[in-house]
Amino acid sequence: MFSFSRHKTTMVDRSDALAGRPQPLRVSDKHFVNFHPLKGPFPDGYDWAVFGLGCFWGAEKCFWKVPGVWTTAVGYAGGFTPNPTYEEVCSGRTGHTEVVLVVWDPKVVSFDSLLQVFWEAHDPTQGMRQGNDVGTQYRSAIYVHDPAQIEAAKRSAERYSEALAASGYGAVTTEIGRIGDGGFFYAEDYHQQYLAKNPDGYCGLGGTGVSCPAGTGVDAPVGASTATED
Repeated sequence: MFSFSRHKTTMVDRSDALAGRPQPLRVSDKHFVNFHPLKGPFPDGYDWAVFGLGCFWGAEKCFWKVPGVWTTAVGYAGGFTPNPTYEEVCSGRTGHTEVVLVVWDPKVVSFDSLLQVFWEAHDPTQGMRQGNDVGTQYRSAIYVHDPAQIEAAKRSAERYSEALAASGYGAVTTEIGRIGDGGFFYAEDYHQQYLAKNPDGYCGLGGTGVSCPAGTGVDAPVGASTATED
């Protein structure tokens, strides 16, 4: 999944975005690793959020390994084009970034802990890129479904920004906000759990080596919402 400098590094305007399609892309019913459903409804009391941290192949693997994470799926979010294809996202004309939907049991793992996984797995100071992967589709992002999660993510970002600055890194460029009207769009089935299906596959993720402060006290309250299936 290599991306080169020809890819756009500025966001497309909504008026110039690709039209997309009304039908979701087809994906398997079950997670390739843990066999849980990829789509909702998810168990009562479970929570979810969407994380973008570069190439979604490696990003998804970071989360499915976490105890308490019930299911994961890769897809696209943050842009304008409904149900885009991978090729359309790569064109830079959808506004989407590559993301991972993470569904977890709050009794086992906290939102704060997942934020720690997120920050430490990539470099959130690189803007429209992640390592050698260049373009708007590789920007760092956290998309959530309630105001408490937004505040938690922002406070976590502030704490990590301080740690990064102390190690000589620039400002955090992570986009933080609600999932929005567009929601989360599932990527093609061959992308789902890609590194489990292809253990020697490409993964361009690389963290900064700077630890995220633990025990930040920014956990969002337990929610029972389910992710958008658009």
